[in-house]
Amino acid sequence: MKLDSPRIRTELMEKRFEDIFYEDYPELDNCLVSDTDFENEDLHRVNLSGMIIKNCRFNGTDFTSISMTDVQFENCDFSNAILSKASIHRVSFQNCKFTGTDLTDSRMGNVFFEDSILNLSSFGSSKFEKVRFESDSLESADFYECVLKKIEFNRCNLNSANFERTPLKNVDISTSTFQSLILSLEDLKGCKVSTQQAIQFAALLGLVIVD
Repeated sequence: MKLDSPRIRTELMEKRFEDIFYEDYPELDNCLVSDTDFENEDLHRVNLSGMIIKNCRFNGTDFTSISMTDVQFENCDFSNAILSKASIHRVSFQNCKFTGTDLTDSRMGNVFFEDSILNLSSFGSSKFEKVRFESDSLESADFYECVLKKIEFNRCNLNSANFERTPLKNVDISTSTFQSLILSLEDLKGCKVSTQQAIQFAALLGLVIVD
């Protein structure tokens, strides 16, 4: 699956994330933000576009209804932040941390998570279209009642992830690992799994496999 990459200018003006307080509206665009701590703040309906953000910490910040378009994040920490009702399009997250992050009721399109930690993150009631998780840890992540369209989980840790009431038809998890998943048999229909995973699911269903 080919994703649309963030569209970002070659030349970007350097800014601090705190500069958002001096704008007429809570927005930043066409800039580079690096090495900033913006933790435990409360800023709703932020608009970020056409920019690179790296080595920044947003722990515990409330970004409810944030909009991100054409943004590249590198080495950023969103642990325990609130990004519910987010709109995220053509965005990449490389080596980022989302431990315990609230991303419920969000909309994501052409989004790439790579080498990132999303343990205990919450995506409930979100809609995904063309989203790739690559070499990420999603242990105990919550995908309750989500819509997944053109989603890839490549070489991810999905242990104890919750997919209840989330159909996994055409979703390929065959290269990912887990000891257990939270889902129903109905949700699993049409999911692409490896032979070893099929044996795991059979065991979870109480089947006894005899060679």
